[in-house]
Amino acid sequence: MDLPASRGRWRKRSARSHAPLLVAVLVLLIPASLLLSSAYSSLLRSILPFSGFGGGGGGGGRRCGRSPELEGERFLWYAPHSGFSNQVGELRNAAVAAALLNRTLVVPPVLDHHAVVLGSCPKFRVADASDLRAAFWDHSMQLLRERRYVSMGDIIDLSPIKATVRTIDFRVFVSLWCGVDMRKTCFSGLCCAVSGGGSLPGDYDRCRSMLSGLGGSCVYPVQDDCRTTVWTYQENNDGALDSFQPDEDLKKRKKISYVRRRKDMYKALGPGSEAEDASLLAFGTLFSGPYKGSESYFDIHESPKDRQLQTILEKVEFLPFAPEIIATGKEFARKKIKEPFLCAQLRLLDGQFKNHWKATFSALKEKLKAVALEMKKTQGSGPIHMFMMTDLPPANWSKTYLADIAKDGRYKLHTLKESDELVAQTAERLMAAEHGVRSGFIPKNIANTRKDCDPVQLPEILLYVEESVCSCASLGFVGTAGSTIAGSIETMRKNNVCQL
Repeated sequence: MDLPASRGRWRKRSARSHAPLLVAVLVLLIPASLLLSSAYSSLLRSILPFSGFGGGGGGGGRRCGRSPELEGERFLWYAPHSGFSNQVGELRNAAVAAALLNRTLVVPPVLDHHAVVLGSCPKFRVADASDLRAAFWDHSMQLLRERRYVSMGDIIDLSPIKATVRTIDFRVFVSLWCGVDMRKTCFSGLCCAVSGGGSLPGDYDRCRSMLSGLGGSCVYPVQDDCRTTVWTYQENNDGALDSFQPDEDLKKRKKISYVRRRKDMYKALGPGSEAEDASLLAFGTLFSGPYKGSESYFDIHESPKDRQLQTILEKVEFLPFAPEIIATGKEFARKKIKEPFLCAQLRLLDGQFKNHWKATFSALKEKLKAVALEMKKTQGSGPIHMFMMTDLPPANWSKTYLADIAKDGRYKLHTLKESDELVAQTAERLMAAEHGVRSGFIPKNIANTRKDCDPVQLPEILLYVEESVCSCASLGFVGTAGSTIAGSIETMRKNNVCQL
């Protein structure tokens, strides 16, 4: 008979204890259920360490990136800077580095002219690699907010390297790796489908931190820059002093003690290195140029011992513009100019060039004299047709040699403007083609899907069309000494891009 009494006492106490017990259970269950909801999961992602979410990559069982689509892949990313021609040069070097290190190249957007600035390698005054990466991210997000994003893969034809270098568009990579919504960078349906996501502001900040190399074991940030390093491959001089060093006067004036050494990229960042297991290898700049018998940073231009890499080096030596741009250059030359013509590229306003007008105009005068003499021998009379590309607006031509040419009946000038219908139509066709997204990795489950989203603004492509027109100039080309744009046009002409 003790049992009923005992049960009665328990029932009495239970009645008094129900409320606190129920509260305790709810305290445990509600967060657990919220954890399964997407909203709470997004909130957690914004405050928990990045590497704890998403698919694979990297060694030791680490989880890097949020999409299982990226599992097992290793990527190479860099921070381009300065003007467009410099950015193309960095893209070429990055493609070589990605092939050498067996990584997938993350193809960046086209940056505004000098929106990200490196500094001066010859003066040993450059931005740190982490600062460059952060500046690149900030400007990319500005392009996103202002809806002015255009991929380097939209402008440059990457098909020549497709068989040898794996690529992924920056928008696709960031969307899959960080889980952030990049649809504001898109123009057409495929990009909208592959770049979507439900993200919080904290996701962008954390992605910036990771890609800048400021934290996380999934990223290996390359801090070596042109003040200390010249990248090489198979030269058998790993660690040797480079021929170019800061002179004693510079050391004293700037109080610097940098020593430049030649470093084998494969040994430093390839198999067996600390960087090998990182899912993302993040460089700062990959720009380089010849200087005093050496290279400022990247000196991998031939590889006789590695035939596969040598093939890639030969392919990246010239990466043409997208087909739509090339076609428009030909069309303007054939249908608008219609006659054999000379192309003049005059850079007069930017940087050092604004101080060299006299030399630039002198070179143009000499070229016009030579063309006039040649035409007398072969074609007789008639004006010299000339396509003019310059950063000096026509309204400012007065009292310059350009004004004299414009008024001289011996010459027939042709120019293009960004607002010209031909240029605008080309920009629309170019963006609708979505070369940037299509040329690289796309998740299989999205490859054939489309989604609607508000398109970005049409990009400014006048410079690229002008270069294409100049590649068609049968009477020759005269460019501004030291201009990378002039160098790009010379390369196009050397590779017979335009065959009318």
